Amino acid sequence: MRTVLQAFASVLSVLLLGGCLTDAATRLAYDIEVGAGRVGRADGAKYTVVHRVPSSAGECVGPYRVQLDKVGAIVVWCKDTAGDTTVSSHSTSYHARFVDTPETRIVDKPANEALVIELERRDGRVVIASVK
Repeated sequence: MRTVLQAFASVLSVLLLGGCLTDAATRLAYDIEVGAGRVGRADGAKYTVVHRVPSSAGECVGPYRVQLDKVGAIVVWCKDTAGDTTVSSHSTSYHARFVDTPETRIVDKPANEALVIELERRDGRVVIASVK
């Protein structure tokens, strides 16, 4: 029994480390976390996060919408190839421990177009300054 549990734990670790069990919002939050660490220490310092979508094979194959909410949530809606129907949605608040979002931003993107997020240090905190 112990070897079965050890094998299961090993497989689960590989999947988690490989990002197979994450979703579009969580992967975006991870990119924001990395970007926040790269913003300089001085107020006014900036760093641009470029998040490529689809960020996982077969996910968000059509246009998509991203909401970065001032209450600290990221929501990603993936649409079908025609852009008519939402086929999946993902959300997280993981990024909120690393950045502030002074205002809610909603961006619609065509299929396969990267999301560009400008981070800036203001009053000692990293904030989401713009989303394109």
